[in-house]
Amino acid sequence: MNEEKLLRILEENARISNHDLALMLNETEEDIARAIKDLEDRKVIAGYHTVINYDHANTDEVTAIIEVNSVPERNEGYDRVAGMIAKYPEVKSLQLISGHSEFIVWVSGKSMQDISNFVGSKLAPMEGVRGTSTIFVLKNYKKDGLIFDEEDDKQQERLFISL
Repeated sequence: MNEEKLLRILEENARISNHDLALMLNETEEDIARAIKDLEDRKVIAGYHTVINYDHANTDEVTAIIEVNSVPERNEGYDRVAGMIAKYPEVKSLQLISGHSEFIVWVSGKSMQDISNFVGSKLAPMEGVRGTSTIFVLKNYKKDGLIFDEEDDKQQERLFISL
């Protein structure tokens, strides 16, 4: 079975049925189910998520991208600091990056003030954090491969995706 094709299809639509996957990949439904279970067991598939356009959800949701400066620690590198940051429920994603900062932290809250409080009282004073720079997301046009603009959505529906 072509795991790469299977993963790409699931990444585009995690709700696709095993029946449809079997047809697309020329496999049996049982083989698809086994392959997915194996990928989950090996943590290749780490979870399933829904992409929500909060502009249409009548919910207060603010997202910020926070650049975090840190210094690597002997025998730990950046792992200890990253582990502490990742434990906060406000943190949705965390990546070690190259460039002028060490981490990019994606944070969500109900307001800009919530995020400011998180940065000022939890993140910035954390041992190992040398500085932060917060960037607030004002509008999402595309997220996880999905275009949010309605006119572009109509155009996207017409595009054929082949693997």
